[in-house]
Amino acid sequence: MDIVSVPNQALTTPAQAVKSFDKRLVKLIDWMKRTLIAAKNPRGVGLAAPQIGELYRIFITRPAEKSKIRIFINPEIIKKSDDVTDGLPAQTGVPERENWLEGCLSIPKIWGRVKRAASVTLRYRDETGKQHEEEFTGFLATIIQHETDHVNGVLFTKRVLERKGKLYQPVVTDDGKEILEEIQLK
Repeated sequence: MDIVSVPNQALTTPAQAVKSFDKRLVKLIDWMKRTLIAAKNPRGVGLAAPQIGELYRIFITRPAEKSKIRIFINPEIIKKSDDVTDGLPAQTGVPERENWLEGCLSIPKIWGRVKRAASVTLRYRDETGKQHEEEFTGFLATIIQHETDHVNGVLFTKRVLERKGKLYQPVVTDDGKEILEEIQLK
């Protein structure tokens, strides 16, 4: 399945709660897993159902290539730490880059710094419908906040701009090196 990209309305429309934990849900989650695994440039670390055009409150995470994919249905952040992170490592495929920028599979080649809570407590259901409440920290907490925004119809670029941050895009210099350049907004 293809990942939808901006300006697709599915990305800015709040998703509906999952009510039926049935075969259709299993099929949708499998579809999402295959789509996330196939994302290579950049490698995906999370994917929300609206990113494949399905307006359901579901997202999956895979913070590292060898990580098990986790499933979160009807997620609700019920607590955020006062401590914040200054973003996450840019997943641009450029190994020497150490920028702490956030990106999105649905907004290709755009990066920005998003301050997010260092830890969050999430209430969610698994694929069987069982409810969980769990605290997440670090990179996974950042991914969870990004993906929860997706099911709420909020893109990371909105978070950057509402905090008067900057957005960046990769450009190739005359000597063939890829760098990030600030996007001048008018």
